[in-house]
Amino acid sequence: MARRALPERTCVGCRRRAPASELLRIVAIGDEADVSLRPDPARTLPGRGANMHPDPACFAQAVRRRAFGRALRVAGVPDDGALAEYLTRQPPRPVTRPDEGR
Repeated sequence: MARRALPERTCVGCRRRAPASELLRIVAIGDEADVSLRPDPARTLPGRGANMHPDPACFAQAVRRRAFGRALRVAGVPDDGALAEYLTRQPPRPVTRPDEGR
């Protein structure tokens, strides 16, 4: 029996591909005037999602590049306070990169 490939997603911060299970899903909550970013670790919230390594460095890159607005297709700059708070409360997880160890 053939094995099925794991779904891969691209991190909006570092732009590296990784299995979806290693990335944190982020959704935009709110109306057009007031949009905020929310973490979706269970991957169950409705709507379009963006994926990111649960790493403050990837978060900083995504904010600097304004990647959340493009990935989630929202106009303006979404409020990232709840997402930043979530990332600071989480213990750091090792990020495995495919180019390491070669």
